[in-house]
Amino acid sequence: MSSFGETLRRERELRGIDLREVAEATKISVRFLQALENGRIDILPGGIFPRAFVRQYAAYLGLDPERTVAEFMYAHAGGEPIPDAPRAAPVTRTRPLPVGVALAALAVLVLGVLGWRQLRGSGAEPRVEAQPTPATPTTFPGDRVFPPPTATPPPSLAPTEGLVLDLTANQECWVAVQADGVRVIDRVLAQGETQRFNAHREIVLSVGNAGGIAFRINGRNGVALGKDGEVRRNIVITHPSLPSLVEGTPAGQPAAGPRSG
Repeated sequence: MSSFGETLRRERELRGIDLREVAEATKISVRFLQALENGRIDILPGGIFPRAFVRQYAAYLGLDPERTVAEFMYAHAGGEPIPDAPRAAPVTRTRPLPVGVALAALAVLVLGVLGWRQLRGSGAEPRVEAQPTPATPTTFPGDRVFPPPTATPPPSLAPTEGLVLDLTANQECWVAVQADGVRVIDRVLAQGETQRFNAHREIVLSVGNAGGIAFRINGRNGVALGKDGEVRRNIVITHPSLPSLVEGTPAGQPAAGPRSG
């Protein structure tokens, strides 16, 4: 079973990210990042700093920060004390009523019951004020009542109306996909796992193991993206670039490549 630090290093290497790149982005020294990956918690500063380092590291890799911090605390529970659970609020005890007040309340209750019985025996009925009857709304024959419009779900995107990307992981591979500018996935696909993504105008694909991923665009097989272990970033898939990304591309078409910038 791999340790927390080994898992962290593996996630970073699957994404093709260098440790110095993480240090520059998070402003955490390379020495402290190496200590996290090597399980040397004794090198890290005390207090909340280790958890803050793990949270920033996980966020940069695209992992769930809170879940990663929880895994770190579970793995190194002995290295840093877990905050105590909040103490329960003290129970406020209600003082009993004095005997005199309780007897007076009982006497009032008894007098009320006796008075009600006397009133009932005399045949007098308690007076009840008449309540006004609410006016019934009048509906004229010429009025029409239209039901409120119901929300109609948008139709599903057909392959001919946009872009449909199917990914199949032949090997374990990190992938990141943006569909029309929205990040829809950023994680490691297990071997044999498949995923489908739809977009209207543009899909941007990044992979950490180009030789371990196969893809289809609008039902057509895609070309090879690279070798095993090769990192490819920002592969732009649009209708104009589609001929260069699928098999059977006519001669003279440009090869697929990452977007600049």
